[in-house]
Amino acid sequence: MKKILLLGSGELGKEFVISAKRLGCYVIACDSYKGAPAMQVADEFEVFSMLEEAPLRAAIAKHKPDLIVPEIEAIRTEVLLDVEKEGFEVIPSARATNLTMNRDRIRDVAVGLGVRTAKFNYAESSDELLAQAKAIGFPVVIKPVMSSSGKGQSVARTEADIQGSWDYACAGMRGDRKKVIVEEFIHFEFEITLLTVRQRNGKTLFCPPIGHVQERGDYQYSWQPQGMSPEHLKAAQEMAEKVTADLGGAGLFGVEFFVTATEVIFSELSPRPHDTGMVTLISQNLSEFDLHARAVLGLPIPAIECVEGASAVVLADKEGTQPTYSGVADALSEPGVDVRIFGKPTTRPYRRMAVALAKGSQSLERARAAAAAGRRCSATTRSAIAAGPAAPTCASAAPPRSGSTATTAASTTRRWCNWR
Repeated sequence: MKKILLLGSGELGKEFVISAKRLGCYVIACDSYKGAPAMQVADEFEVFSMLEEAPLRAAIAKHKPDLIVPEIEAIRTEVLLDVEKEGFEVIPSARATNLTMNRDRIRDVAVGLGVRTAKFNYAESSDELLAQAKAIGFPVVIKPVMSSSGKGQSVARTEADIQGSWDYACAGMRGDRKKVIVEEFIHFEFEITLLTVRQRNGKTLFCPPIGHVQERGDYQYSWQPQGMSPEHLKAAQEMAEKVTADLGGAGLFGVEFFVTATEVIFSELSPRPHDTGMVTLISQNLSEFDLHARAVLGLPIPAIECVEGASAVVLADKEGTQPTYSGVADALSEPGVDVRIFGKPTTRPYRRMAVALAKGSQSLERARAAAAAGRRCSATTRSAIAAGPAAPTCASAAPPRSGSTATTAASTTRRWCNWR
């Protein structure tokens, strides 16, 4: 039995714990608040900020895990570099975790490997941000170098947007680095996440590409497989393999790309299961969480099988506690539909509380109509909430090219949440 120390206990961590425990693992889930989703299914839990060195070292020393598995970016990764030298194994590696904690470091790695990225630079003040934006050319996309779930991302279309974008990025930052990445606005046809699996013994594997729609820099819907040309898919796989091989270790990586009419452009990478990959809970024979567990444990992955599927997130629209849910029975009455409620104890605007999943082969037209219906539904939830300045909606992305009535079924469940 492997003992796993899970650093971060959100909804992705919860599904990983379930997959790992099915394979006989003992899991200690850590997060900054009690009752986090993964804690509800783990064997033990610890509550502390993983950005603080002392409690992180103490948890590792106390539990002496076989594997340390980060689930979030906001970790004092210098500690992981140290304990790896002491003999602890960090998944996929301490270097990978350290480099990907901040967007600037992994972007620099990609450029060093000759991987095509958007033009970009960094800024540590609003004045510096304005100068870099002028050099790149408006519009520009601005992101904190460290944030979770796309928080703090915006599009500055003119000089007048810069201060608001800087303030929005600072408000969405995690960690203690007040620094942003500013990059050219790519007029892409669609975005994909390419789930890439590095095995301990075996070749690197790829899941079929996942298409997704983002709003405010955060994923709203995803579908699998995303249709794309064989040439573009090969280019994405080659770039993903090049970057993940450089990072090393075993496990699943979520590698994001922009796809234009003529090329594929590297965007970001997470050395762990990806939020857009929640669709694999219904679209694949082995979910991204199953694949991550098997990869880190050195277990075989004989085949990855996929059917058409889609996911749609359920968002909170207010501050609150003790959330309740209605409409679940209606959602589950439709064949091929499933629901995952994360079990988060508190709510705040735009916080992900659940995901609806569905599978089934449908036409391109119905997939587009389903995605549009989902956006209309979510708009009613957001109407009373002030969005961040120029928050990107990825309006330049094309509607889904592949999907199912999954998204339609899922979108009907987006307003289950009620708060006391």
